[in-house]
Amino acid sequence: MDIGNRLFRSALLGLAGNRAARALSQRYGMKLGARRFVAGETMEEAIVQAKRLNAEGIAVTLDFLGESVSSLEEAKTSELGYLELLRTIEREGINGNISLKPTQFGLALDRTACEEGIRTVVKEAARLGLFVRLDMEDSPWTDSTIGIVRKLHEEGYSNVGTVIQAYLYRSGRDVQAMTANKMNLRLVKGAYKESRRIAFETKQEVDDNMRRLIKARLDSGVYTAIATHDQSIIRWVQSYTRMRAIPRSRFEFQMLYGIRNPLQRSLAKEGYTVRSYVPFGRSWYPYFVRRLAERPANVMFVVKSVVLRK
Repeated sequence: MDIGNRLFRSALLGLAGNRAARALSQRYGMKLGARRFVAGETMEEAIVQAKRLNAEGIAVTLDFLGESVSSLEEAKTSELGYLELLRTIEREGINGNISLKPTQFGLALDRTACEEGIRTVVKEAARLGLFVRLDMEDSPWTDSTIGIVRKLHEEGYSNVGTVIQAYLYRSGRDVQAMTANKMNLRLVKGAYKESRRIAFETKQEVDDNMRRLIKARLDSGVYTAIATHDQSIIRWVQSYTRMRAIPRSRFEFQMLYGIRNPLQRSLAKEGYTVRSYVPFGRSWYPYFVRRLAERPANVMFVVKSVVLRK
């Protein structure tokens, strides 16, 4: 990643937590172009899109958007929303699971209350035969998120896993430790603004570490979600798994809703498990900004959407 792209990404990510920018986005709603990346503001809209993707042979993980709540009452609302989502997935016969953010459950306010809320959701998911992914947020929450997943595994909940970000220096150690405990992981490059003290800066460094993490997981035999739109990495995974005779039942490809749709369909037709990360909800702004920061082309898409509406 060159200096210009790093500055571009840093500037956009700085807006993710900007209250004024968030308020402006809520005023104009999905007209800003967020609908390309967000399935809608309601669960009903997300379920429609999940069924459409399932019909194309693509599984889903549904994410009720929200993070960094300001009260335990908000955290409880998130918990109840996810319980309803789980029951809707089961009732509607959706081929899918869920992802949630620990700060949406009050991690920054009261860890004990956060753990209890997540445990309630994981317990209900286990009853329904569904899986729960704890999304990994920025680095202040890495240890806590991994700790919650470890604790739930120790309590016998094997239907919960988390995410490891390849741009963090620590990720090799985390993957090794969590693989030893047979934990289901999603591997990603990483989408938050992090210091060079703790994270790789260049695309090549991140890509190289991503391949190292993927290789370690594929060799281990523990089920792994490989979340990337990078076709060079996808081709590398295809080649490596063929060479090592690693069955496709041991991993899946994950991509974001609205991004590389033809590639998602193509991989599914080839017989790979493909899962689309389908976010929805009114708190879409931080997620939307992180998608814009990933590629300048995404910003141009939004600009065109706004201009065409005038």
